[in-house]
Amino acid sequence: MGVKIRENGRRWLARVMVVGAGALALLTALPLLEGSAQAQRLRAQVYLTQARIPRNLTERGLIAFARRHRARRLRETTDRPIPERQWRANMVTAFNRPPGDLEFQVLFYDLEGGGRRFVGPPMSTFVNNRNEKTFVQRIRLERPHFKPNSRMELVVVVRRQEVGRQRFELVGERVQHTGEVSFSDDET
Repeated sequence: MGVKIRENGRRWLARVMVVGAGALALLTALPLLEGSAQAQRLRAQVYLTQARIPRNLTERGLIAFARRHRARRLRETTDRPIPERQWRANMVTAFNRPPGDLEFQVLFYDLEGGGRRFVGPPMSTFVNNRNEKTFVQRIRLERPHFKPNSRMELVVVVRRQEVGRQRFELVGERVQHTGEVSFSDDET
């Protein structure tokens, strides 16, 4: 009988050790599982607005304001002659977590004609606080790079990875040509 108790005790001890080893492995893997949640793919929501952004907004308030005043059609300035006009807006970029880099790029593409045609130059945004997730930047799109009445797409890039995009239209006047040609007497 003493031998049987020892054998059952050994089996019980072996089971406890297996369960303990499994629990230890699970506890060791928990930080890795949390790390994979933190290592989720970086994404960005981009909002363009031509409305004046109020001061002293919280991050959540800023995103709500940008969402409510989102401009899908940017209107050009009208205080200059047509060839010198430009489109001005505020771009609010809200990442799902801090980007983890000191800069991100904004690239512009023209969608007219079926494909994506790069319109330069790219716009760099430097980050002064690595813990921030939301950024506000003024953008100015000038002629002749950007053309009126065209569909555009801006793409946010962090470390050569596209993390967000926003489509919009540029609304404005085209340069009008009279179609009249005058010749001098020498040319006729």
